[in-house]
Parts: sequence; structure tokens; C-alpha cells
Amino acid sequence: MIEALNKAFCVLPGVGGKSAQRFVYHLLEKNREGGLELAKALINAMENIKNCASCRTLSEKKLCDICANHKRDQAQLCVVETPADIYAIEKSGAYQGKYFVLSGYLSPIDGVGAAELGLDELQQKLNQQQVKEIILATNATIEGEVTAHYISNMAQQFDIQITRIAHGIPIGGELEYADINTIAHALSGRKKYLSD
Repeated sequence: MIEALNKAFCVLPGVGGKSAQRFVYHLLEKNREGGLELAKALINAMENIKNCASCRTLSEKKLCDICANHKRDQAQLCVVETPADIYAIEKSGAYQGKYFVLSGYLSPIDGVGAAELGLDELQQKLNQQQVKEIILATNATIEGEVTAHYISNMAQQFDIQITRIAHGIPIGGELEYADINTIAHALSGRKKYLSD
């Protein structure tokens, strides 16, 4: 039983055998009540959380709160890789449009193509809705860039503005510590400086 519990914890990203063993012994020796709460919460989440019928993020309802909110800007659609990306963008408070979650990125080597990312659903959404701008917010990795390029090509058949989130030097960051790819992105994505 303990070995099965160890294996169960190892399904989590970044959790190896030693970490899993530490979690298991902690719960069994010091916090059985917490372990039972964890088990109930996991069962509840696995049985009741599905994908939003519109944007594909995780939701307990058919439509997530963002998709159900008619005050959000229907003309803007931000394409992200994961539901966690939505959470990060929402925390910024800088975006009031809708989202589409790919749940990954194009990776033919791993068997992840357009169908697995729901790009046919995205195309239908662009066909049916009043989207005026797609904001490509995939990660600044090779796979993220390839995915953004693919979506950009797909969306060109529609009369839609296609933008890409800026990548570059973070606020408070120093050039001497930035890697060359970050500096290259920052230079290529530069914009006009407005002084008041």
C-alpha cells in the first residue's frame, strides 16, 4: 500500500521517488487528517472539474466564469498554452477579453498536432464569432513560437488582427544578466518611446 501511494505521488511533475516517500511518511505519521482531506479534495476535483465548453480552461460549470461574463471584450481572444497561463494573465488585471486554451503546444515528435490542441475548435470560433484580434500568448520556447506561427497562418484567412505578447527584459531586470535570446526578443519587439 505504501509503495502504491509513493507511485501515486510520482505522477506529479517534479516529484521523484524520495519526495514522494517524504510526502507519504509525513501524511501517515503526522497528518492523517490532512491526508484524508487531500484524498477527498482530489476525488471531488477529478470527478467534477471538466473543460469549459467555450475556451477549454478548467471549470466546474459548462462555461467558466470568464466565458460566462458578458462584460468581457468578445473582440479579443488571447490564445494560451495552459489554464495556469490564464491565471497569470488575470492576476495582472491588464486584459479584459476572452481566452482559448490549447492545453499544450505543437510537437509532432510527441504526437501533438493541430487536432490535439483543438485548433479546429479555434477555427470554428473565428468563423462564428466577432473576434477582431487574436493575441498569441504561447511561451517563448521553440515549440511555443512554432505554435504561434501555425495559428497566425491559420487565422490569416479571417479579417483579424494578429498580435504576439512581448517578450524581453523583465521590469527590474538588468541587461548583463539576461540571456542572448531574451535580449534579441527585447530588441526585435521594441516600440516607440513616449515621453510625457
